[in-house]
Amino acid sequence: MAKKKFVVGSFDDENVLFPAVKKVRLAGYKIHDVYTPYAVHGLDHALGLRETSLHTAGFIYGITGTSVALGCMSWIFTSDWPLNIGGKPHFPLPAFIPITFETTVLMSAVGMVLTFCYLCQLAPFVKKHHFSARATDDHFVMVIECTSKTNVEDLKAFLSNAGAFDVNVQVAEDGWWLGTYDKEQVLIKDEPTVA
Repeated sequence: MAKKKFVVGSFDDENVLFPAVKKVRLAGYKIHDVYTPYAVHGLDHALGLRETSLHTAGFIYGITGTSVALGCMSWIFTSDWPLNIGGKPHFPLPAFIPITFETTVLMSAVGMVLTFCYLCQLAPFVKKHHFSARATDDHFVMVIECTSKTNVEDLKAFLSNAGAFDVNVQVAEDGWWLGTYDKEQVLIKDEPTVA
């Protein structure tokens, strides 16, 4: 993946972060992400993020579970292995309700968890760059992606004026990559060869 340049601003209070997010968006800078130690109500609207469609995916997974359960049981009891049990019909819908409900809930829950992990890029052996070690402790970290037209020094000054107490520039991969966190990856430097 290609490496990109980011300007990282750290804030110590969410009441300072909200106006800073609005100022940065009004100035036209592209906010890559904001990392907070806890969920901040209204931050997604301040960032201009759209509503999640995870509930729609959950509904689709639930309907799939209902269809699979009813289809499988009706096919088994009417076509594949029809049994005459006390003269009852081959399609006893009230008897299918518990299994249908459990399959609906199971497929909806598992599907939403897997979809959430995919959207958040969470998986074993997947690494992402950490812009600040204290982002999940007590700092609110705003990461702004630099483009070819971005003046980094002006952006650093802009973030400092907006209330950031620590502003730095980092070069990192913007996506995720496979690897583990148990070993620090050190880049190999080109050393001059002695002839």
